[in-house]
Amino acid sequence: MQRRIQHTWRLRELMAARGMNTISDLIPHLSDRGIHLSDSQIYRLVGVTPERMNLGLLGAILDTLDCTFEELCPITVQAIPDRATGTTDTTMTKDAFRPARARVRRPE
Repeated sequence: MQRRIQHTWRLRELMAARGMNTISDLIPHLSDRGIHLSDSQIYRLVGVTPERMNLGLLGAILDTLDCTFEELCPITVQAIPDRATGTTDTTMTKDAFRPARARVRRPE
């Protein structure tokens, strides 16, 4: 069984809940915390789910919005069934896939 980890980015929603409707409302708060980004970088940060992020920037966003990481970026884990069996049973051991030992005999 494989597991797929998915996340959503709720920066725009949390900004709106705190009265920040544009990126220019976020820029001074980040600058106060030592994060200096261009307008285009903040625009992408608000509009698109980031693949990577500096921990200093993440901490500044969490402090600015007074929220937790779970509120900003909820994570869901989904179990994906195996292709061969179609089940999500995890009770199988490694011995279940061991082939039977072959017996070689001389022809009589």
